[in-house]
Amino acid sequence: MSDELDDFVNELQEQIFEETRADYGEVAFQRWLKPLYVGAMQDADGYSRVTGTCGDTMEFFLKFENDRVKAATFRTDGCGSSTVCGSFAAELAHGKSPDDVTDITGEMILNVLGGLPEKDRHCAFLASEGLQAALD
Repeated sequence: MSDELDDFVNELQEQIFEETRADYGEVAFQRWLKPLYVGAMQDADGYSRVTGTCGDTMEFFLKFENDRVKAATFRTDGCGSSTVCGSFAAELAHGKSPDDVTDITGEMILNVLGGLPEKDRHCAFLASEGLQAALD
């Protein structure tokens, strides 16, 4: 019985992976599996907490050195798309000046991802909004 259940679970997991990869693309799928730059940061120079109309909340933490982002991290209580977008927003901020960080938009995040399904595009804009708010 255990082997049958294991086989069923493995087949179901593979089906979920295939559907997710087809709907979101390989870049977003890989980042969904292994998000980067996740977590709170002690003694951050910049911090924000924003909540989108969807109810997802994102937090961003920025640490600066020599007027450049030395480290950027995020946390979210949201969906996989919020996690993916937050991860890429934080990645895009690394090494940037504050002026360059202001150029990181939701559209830029979507371009890096190769797009998202229409129902999840707002996550990129929420991530951008959170990143910008951490500059303040």
